[in-house]
Amino acid sequence: MQKPTYSVVTREQHESLVAQAYQHRGYNAEESQAAARMCSEASWHGIRTHNALKALHLDELFGSGTGGCVPDAEVKVISSRFEATETWNANRKLGQAIACDAMERCIAMADRYGVGTVAVDNAFHYLWGGGYVMDAAKRGYIAYTNCTSTLAEVVPFGGKFPTLGTNPHSWGFPTQDAVGYPVVIDWATSEIAMGKVEQYKREGKKLEQPFGVDADGNPTDPFAVKALMPFGRHKGYGLGLLNELYGAAIGGSLPTLRGRAAQADGTGEKTTSAFFFQVIHPEAISGADFSHGRTQAENITKVVQDVLGHGNESCMLPGTIEANNAKLSEKAGGLLFTEAEMGGFRELAEECGVSAETWATDALPSFSE
Repeated sequence: MQKPTYSVVTREQHESLVAQAYQHRGYNAEESQAAARMCSEASWHGIRTHNALKALHLDELFGSGTGGCVPDAEVKVISSRFEATETWNANRKLGQAIACDAMERCIAMADRYGVGTVAVDNAFHYLWGGGYVMDAAKRGYIAYTNCTSTLAEVVPFGGKFPTLGTNPHSWGFPTQDAVGYPVVIDWATSEIAMGKVEQYKREGKKLEQPFGVDADGNPTDPFAVKALMPFGRHKGYGLGLLNELYGAAIGGSLPTLRGRAAQADGTGEKTTSAFFFQVIHPEAISGADFSHGRTQAENITKVVQDVLGHGNESCMLPGTIEANNAKLSEKAGGLLFTEAEMGGFRELAEECGVSAETWATDALPSFSE
């Protein structure tokens, strides 16, 4: 099968346009740059379902275009008696900017207390959760985040009506000494992310498996998907439900009204998402009793080697695909985009008053794997 050819765009060109697009919609420079940086991170690591086009499309549908996200909003830190935990009222501030700040605050608390937790109410989607935990893991921390997605698009196990979000979980673990990159477990609790469905629509592809259902609950192609199924039957359902319970404890309201302001009007119910972040300093969980007098890092390496030994040498660790995609981006010298994606960026450039010619396929280098 012929390998795809991509256009190569530098981080600088990409982040400049994406930041301009956010500022064009009223966001301040700081939050626009945070969003642009995280969009670059997603593309650098091959996360096509959560790139800048998806981020800005979400903002158009549910964010600044509809009042679901408020540019230049001010975060309120709610007072608490717990020193290693903070709760923030995001006041519908841009999700990527909130997530970056929350992770930094968690790290600061972990440095002092061994662990740091930030819960965020009244939030707007932060896109690729893996990017935040990966950054923390690269800096030596164990990190976790979950969120309630913008919309309820997933049917509960055995059900018909979507009452859960795609509700991702993201973990990052510092395994650089063991394998050269952090283990990153990052997944939606649906069989497939809705962003993947949208990507398949752009690329004109069919779903490989019956990941989505139509209005009657029957497996269907991406153009007729009305709801998604939880992955792993009851297991994915349980994990997706956890996000809803975390969100409920933080301040989130009914999932079937989340992101649907028109339906919630007059009900008194909130329609915003909730985030949960936690960072652990590895020293804080060390029992200092490792076999053969190994250090903690050496012990982690030994455990990874044991897992991938005994004939399992060809197995992958979570995070391997992202690490390999990052190597591919580095080899290409920039971010890799399909022609369909390049068309989306040209439309974005025109929206921002930037010359679309700089995003023409023949004006940029190409790369094939």
